[in-house]
Amino acid sequence: MTMRRSEKEITDEAALKGIIQQSMVCRVGLSDGYLPYVVPLCFGYEDGCLYFHAAHEGLKIELIRRNNSVCFEFDANAEIVENQEACDWSMRYKSVIGFGKAIFVEDVEEKRRALEIIMRQYSDRSFSFPEQSVASTTVIRIEIESMTGKQSGY
Repeated sequence: MTMRRSEKEITDEAALKGIIQQSMVCRVGLSDGYLPYVVPLCFGYEDGCLYFHAAHEGLKIELIRRNNSVCFEFDANAEIVENQEACDWSMRYKSVIGFGKAIFVEDVEEKRRALEIIMRQYSDRSFSFPEQSVASTTVIRIEIESMTGKQSGY
């Protein structure tokens, strides 16, 4: 997809990764062909893949099983830019939007590694994951096919 305001586009991979690392939430867009469904998730990012955890059942899981094509969004450094006139207010932000395929992680060691990647997004601590916890958690890997960034006010 071509960005209409090319002067706001971010294409540098290190800059895109920086926005992802600064983000606290990833919004994932899913669809079964009728209505879109967007869900905010805790996440981890490594080597061109996003990782999420979930319960074994629920709408998100059902939608991925029906259609594993997803869209994702991150934003960072968002703030309102005030002005005297209402129509001159704006936002200052950096964002990343991308597309990929969601895949259920079945291998126990890969699940454990994915959970470590997710926790690294939020903490510098090391964690252990009991076998029962790993078994009762669904882990989803999104293999990123494309992504682009946008910034305003920078």
